[in-house]
Amino acid sequence: MVRFLLARPIAVFMTFLALMVFSFIVLRTLPISLLPPIDVPQIVVKVSYPNASPEAIEQNVLSPIREGLITLNGLEQMDSKSGSEVGTINLTFEYGTQMELAYIDVNEKIDRLSNSLPEELARPEVIRINTSDIPVARVQVVPKENIDDIEVSLLAENVLKKRIEQLPGVSLVDINGKKDRIITVKPNEEALSALGMTQEQVISAIQSGNSELPGISVKDGQFRYFLRLATRVNTPSDIESLPVAAPSGAIIPLRNLAQVSYEAEEMLGYHLFGQTESLVITVHKQASAKMNELIPELKDAIELFREDYPQVEFELTQDQSNLLNAAIDNLSTSLLFGGVFAFAILFIFMKDYRIPIIIGVSLPSSLLISFLVFYFTDLSINIISLSGLALGIGMLIDNAIIVLDNITRKRESGLSLFEACISGVNEVMGALISSVLTTLAVFVPLVFLSGISGALFFDQAVAVASILSVSLAVAFILLPMLYFFFFSRSKKVEDGSESRFFSGVLKLYDSGYEKIMANRSVFLFLFAILIPLGLLISQILDTEGLPEIEKLDATLEIDWSEPISASENKNRVLELMGLLADEYQQAEADIGVRQFLLYGGDNSIQQSLLYFLFSSTDAKDEALRRLDDYIKSNYPAATFSLGDAPNAFDQLFNSALPYYEVRWKDLESKEPVSEGQMGPWLSQLPTSEWERGPGLQTEASVVFTLRADRLATYQIPMETVQDLISRLFGTFTITDIRRFGEITPIRLKESQDRFENLLQNTRVYASDSSSYILDEFVDYEYEDHYKFVTADKGGIYQSVYVTEENPEDLESDFIRWGQEKNLGIEVVGQYFKDRENIQQLIGILMISVLLLYFILAAQFESFIQPLIVVFTLPLGIGGAFLVLWLAGSSLNVMSAIGLVVMLGIMVNDAILKIDTINRLRKEYAEGGEMTKMEALEKALHRAGQIRLKPILMTSITTILALVPIIFSSGLGADLQRPLVEAVIGGLTIGTVTALFFVPLAYWFFTSKKKLREA
Repeated sequence: MVRFLLARPIAVFMTFLALMVFSFIVLRTLPISLLPPIDVPQIVVKVSYPNASPEAIEQNVLSPIREGLITLNGLEQMDSKSGSEVGTINLTFEYGTQMELAYIDVNEKIDRLSNSLPEELARPEVIRINTSDIPVARVQVVPKENIDDIEVSLLAENVLKKRIEQLPGVSLVDINGKKDRIITVKPNEEALSALGMTQEQVISAIQSGNSELPGISVKDGQFRYFLRLATRVNTPSDIESLPVAAPSGAIIPLRNLAQVSYEAEEMLGYHLFGQTESLVITVHKQASAKMNELIPELKDAIELFREDYPQVEFELTQDQSNLLNAAIDNLSTSLLFGGVFAFAILFIFMKDYRIPIIIGVSLPSSLLISFLVFYFTDLSINIISLSGLALGIGMLIDNAIIVLDNITRKRESGLSLFEACISGVNEVMGALISSVLTTLAVFVPLVFLSGISGALFFDQAVAVASILSVSLAVAFILLPMLYFFFFSRSKKVEDGSESRFFSGVLKLYDSGYEKIMANRSVFLFLFAILIPLGLLISQILDTEGLPEIEKLDATLEIDWSEPISASENKNRVLELMGLLADEYQQAEADIGVRQFLLYGGDNSIQQSLLYFLFSSTDAKDEALRRLDDYIKSNYPAATFSLGDAPNAFDQLFNSALPYYEVRWKDLESKEPVSEGQMGPWLSQLPTSEWERGPGLQTEASVVFTLRADRLATYQIPMETVQDLISRLFGTFTITDIRRFGEITPIRLKESQDRFENLLQNTRVYASDSSSYILDEFVDYEYEDHYKFVTADKGGIYQSVYVTEENPEDLESDFIRWGQEKNLGIEVVGQYFKDRENIQQLIGILMISVLLLYFILAAQFESFIQPLIVVFTLPLGIGGAFLVLWLAGSSLNVMSAIGLVVMLGIMVNDAILKIDTINRLRKEYAEGGEMTKMEALEKALHRAGQIRLKPILMTSITTILALVPIIFSSGLGADLQRPLVEAVIGGLTIGTVTALFFVPLAYWFFTSKKKLREA
């Protein structure tokens, strides 16, 4: 094949040129995003039920919805949590479920259930989780002094949102912190009492004045007209002019009986930028959009906003494109330094400037053509696929060096240029194909990991497979053609002498080889000892998801665990921000209930999320310490989490599951066990290291009890008192003004007095028009009750989070504890997911090793020689672990990628060396001048000399290309440093392994008895 293609250089060159042109065109159309657009198999159903208790929401809303959704296809887990006024149901599906269909199915079932839900309940929201739901940036909208907040809210909703949505690549714009305008009606109780009137008459007059004729029309000859009432109200003055009939028959304007005015609706949540109340707009990108083009467009739009709306300030915060830009910069840096160092090393070793130029042409062309595979497999350019490309570049350089070195060696042996190109490629073709297949055999099976990890590895596996496949085509076709083109005009044939530098290196190798082969048993024992020692280092390394990145931002998630209002929550947050006012560069906070459409977390008035950006890590650490001390000393009841701000990776991998949770259900009552009974039971738990789960958390509440005996005595209907209480303490909407899609509620103004004063100052009317103090019919008491009601498929449960180091040892004790109290016990949590993932990973890696063994057995036609390659792997891994330990790094996603890169290069070197030894043994034995034992000894030594140059060149160029990252700073360098340390450590040990361990192991595994007999 090589001979055929080299005979047609113009056709080959034009074909590659056409592929590169197409690849360049395709590259401009590929979507660029932070993460692959993965469908997370989760759906959240959110319920908002004003003035309802957790128990009421669970019984009347969440329980019917759970029963209706339990038959969903692929449903793996269902958990619900109801709190005051809000409730959520989290649905987790089996991975691989068609989430588009599941989303439609959930919505259809919710629609069917709507008739069985309370009439006043708004339709539950159904939120589908997707990686593209993570906002790419946040736009802060801050009103300047003396600017109406409601007008700014209307500007954000009606103008800014629509202008940002029009930007190419934007899928959704979400807003938090909006303020809505309402009309409030505050009855004048003294005037009403003097005229013998009640609030009901005022409410009835407003409802009548805002009534609509539903679909009534009149006929006028041949025409038909729809009727509308001209008495509909639009403004507070319209309402104040409405007539109200007094019992005496007098008609009184409503302005004499109540005060009507525009007001801002009471906020259940706020957004702060710094210490200023503001709005925040989150921007979400389309899956097919390019983030590196979207963010500049968004920044340009913000500049226009500043010009068009000078009464408002705008800032762009939490830009997630920084991670992507860091990954792209790292890839560019690797290519740049890789090219520079490869040129220098190749020039030193090869004595010819043309070889580095050939590699300089082949590297970017391979990278560019691999993007064609991205296009045909619907892959985007993201952090995961870019890391796959970076992983493949090391192998790409390796293949190029091996092919060019072999062609040069063939040419120096006396072959013509044309034959040297053909023979040089054919000789290493089988070994290079095997090395690529073994790399893929180690890596590709990881795609079959369950969950998000497997989906992320898919992008990486396709990226690796594409660049390695392209690198083979380039090595077998483009490189020999370029070599032939560059050297065809040179009639001088090299004499085979090496450069002075390499000659010195070769002498060192020969000296080391002789010493090792003279003491084979000793060195073989030393290598055998190094394998377990290196792997033991892994036991002392810390493990984490992503490496520690020098983050200058931090978040504080806090639940005050007290029944406070949203305004009090805001005051406390301002207090915390004031504490650090001179220390942070930027701060924002989402307080109380969040208005985001895509927010799938718990919405509670008592919760807040604060974000801080600092100038340095020292300033951040000091500020977090102060915050921690201040909250613990001033708000001991509060529960809070303080740490680094999560990036997109953290948000994707963060599990809502607790680490180890013990759940129980009361098998008799099917209800939560009371706090009074639960206290003694919890003291008997088999462990003292536990925390209360949501179903056991308590809060103070006021319980009203209606005195039915007195109501009956005074002939007052219970419904009358209930309605009066709902108007006094709840949000009572009289009616709505609807015009052109805008809805303005008319609400009874809620009194700000204490509830005891309201009970004592409010009168309730009997059927005979006599009135009584409301306090006479209502008893109240303070008590602690459960803050949340939690449930799953099987019904209501309560739980504790176990923080013990080895909680699985206590599982039988928890079951026994539950049986004694007639409780059904279930143990769940991330612990079991992690254990399942580890078992799955071990199984997949064993399959990978088996695949690697089968490929090598087919390549070498031996069942023994593949073991040599397999035994080189733990030596390289041990070297990587050693450097990670010395550098203070951890085992994480990036260091794992570095291990795969390093193993790919190590396997490549070992395969080629064994292949060379086999070929030389055959040549020497067929010559008939030496015995098989002598042929073995000479082949081992000569193969080492032949492969020394490409092995050293590959290792040195790879290591030198990565060294600058170690001394760099910033987000990208922090992210890539563990990868670099793993590669450098593995290749340093791996180079020694390939040079000396492979011939030693080859000698050990070869049957000496048969050789001597031969």
